[in-house]
Amino acid sequence: MRKIVRAKLHGIRVTGADLDYHGSITLDPDHCEAAGILPMEFVDIWNKNSGARISTYVIYGERGSRCCILNGAAARTCQRGDEVIIANSEYIQEAELEHIKPVVLTFHPDNRVREHLGYSVGRDAQGRLSFEIVHFD
Repeated sequence: MRKIVRAKLHGIRVTGADLDYHGSITLDPDHCEAAGILPMEFVDIWNKNSGARISTYVIYGERGSRCCILNGAAARTCQRGDEVIIANSEYIQEAELEHIKPVVLTFHPDNRVREHLGYSVGRDAQGRLSFEIVHFD
């Protein structure tokens, strides 16, 4: 089994941090659904401003709010306005690699979706693995 990226919110901005809330990250369900991130699913979060790397689970916030709120202990790792990358993953058999299409959303500074991308793995003429980023916009 190999652990691979399944979805990614790339460059979303932190809109809040709530130290006193139960630990998790609150995200707009519209963003999560577009990427394929489920409520209560564990995600990795990488802060592009500070370099902090954490893992926590997702809870859905208000639909259409474009929120990205770090809660509990995770609130100590990010400041409002920090740009983060949020990714989920799954374990697959290596033979499945060419059949999955991870979704990547990139964001404007106000957390509107900028691009809807995908990752695609295939084979070149010599049978070697190839990789490309596919634009869905």
